[in-house]
Amino acid sequence: MDPVKLLKQQHREVEALFKKVGKAEEADERRRLMEEIGQKLTLHTKIEEEIFYPALREAPAKKAEEMVLEAYEEHHVVKLVLADLPNVDPDDERFEAKMTVLEELVEHHVEEEEDEMFKLVDKLDDDEVEAIGDRMAEAAARAGAPVGKKRVA
Repeated sequence: MDPVKLLKQQHREVEALFKKVGKAEEADERRRLMEEIGQKLTLHTKIEEEIFYPALREAPAKKAEEMVLEAYEEHHVVKLVLADLPNVDPDDERFEAKMTVLEELVEHHVEEEEDEMFKLVDKLDDDEVEAIGDRMAEAAARAGAPVGKKRVA
């Protein structure tokens, strides 16, 4: 399994959900979508924090440690917003504002990962990368999330 493809697939799924929230007219639908975003982000951050980031810290690159530490902090801020969202009524004007902040945090994080961090994977051994991807796919499957395709060398 290619870990980068798996993470990018998850990024696209969350991006699509944010678009749906913006179009949702009913409070119940906004609440449901917010909960789904929360579930997907919780799984995504768990996989990254427990499997992907520790492996990247071992990459022979000067910025690896710095990028991983920043990513953990970005996850922390996303978790704070996610924890607060269920307490806000989807009809309240603050709900849209909080969803916008969450979306912007996630967009920034995704951009840094895809533009910079994912390049570190090339510095790891191919067998190690596949093992990391397999562990990530297994974790996602245990959580009931769909997984992508095998890594192509």
